[in-house]
Amino acid sequence: MSIWKKEFTLDAINSFGTGCMPGYLDIKFTEFGDDYIVAEMPVNEHTKQPMGLLHGGASVVLAETIGSVAGLLCVDNPNKTTVGVEINANHLRAVRKGIVTGTAKPVRIGRSIQVWNIEIRDEEGRLSCVSRFTLAVVDIT
Repeated sequence: MSIWKKEFTLDAINSFGTGCMPGYLDIKFTEFGDDYIVAEMPVNEHTKQPMGLLHGGASVVLAETIGSVAGLLCVDNPNKTTVGVEINANHLRAVRKGIVTGTAKPVRIGRSIQVWNIEIRDEEGRLSCVSRFTLAVVDIT
């Protein structure tokens, strides 16, 4: 059974990033299933730190982007939205080139709090970052 409460397409959710951080970092949603959603980001001059490695902050932007979209798609009340309240990330492996792919899966989808796990992997499938992201479900004001 699917966790998603809103109908969506990859094109529609990719359009969310136009003119803001996900668009600037070229984050693209590529896949979803009944209980997960996937996006990718290039490792390039926009996402690397001066030493030539994927910037940890860019990994966090990818994790928060995926988790935020996932959380929003799980809210069925049109008078509610989600906002991030906490994110952490453990950077496990350096990435120098290619594309990293993040997959978000829920830990808990509650009426007032959601918690998501996001795993970010390199092109070889090696885990480079794990993140846990907490969202509050709030009234739209």
